[in-house]
Amino acid sequence: MLPAVPTEFTPIASLAGGVLIGLSAVMVMALFGRIAGIVGITTGAVTAPDRGWRIAFVAGLLTAPVLWILATGTAPQQSVGTNLLAMGAAGLLVGVGTALGSGCTSGHGVCGLARLSPRSLVAVVTFMGFAALTVFVLRYGGL
Repeated sequence: MLPAVPTEFTPIASLAGGVLIGLSAVMVMALFGRIAGIVGITTGAVTAPDRGWRIAFVAGLLTAPVLWILATGTAPQQSVGTNLLAMGAAGLLVGVGTALGSGCTSGHGVCGLARLSPRSLVAVVTFMGFAALTVFVLRYGGL
């Protein structure tokens, strides 16, 4: 069981991050007529005929932490565990979930809800519910 660690309150950074995510979703829709879902973008970077913008999008995701380090002199703060087996299992479950749900948190949660998609609402309620349950089980040892 993990100890409950309070999360730092960062309203300015959180607002800025939300604005940037929203702006990128609007730009992808306006420029390419596509949903800014990370799973679809990364898959399409390998398989889609319009892979140029997708590769640029993924490169931006990978470049952002490097730019942060260059700008601040410190790495972004991480709270990810170091248990490789648990991270591998979590990654597998996320991959299966995105395949079953036909999308990910960015596709359904940001873009789908903004388009008032009922399917995205069901997906978001499902993965947020399971996320809350997972945190509860991991922090407090179960029901």
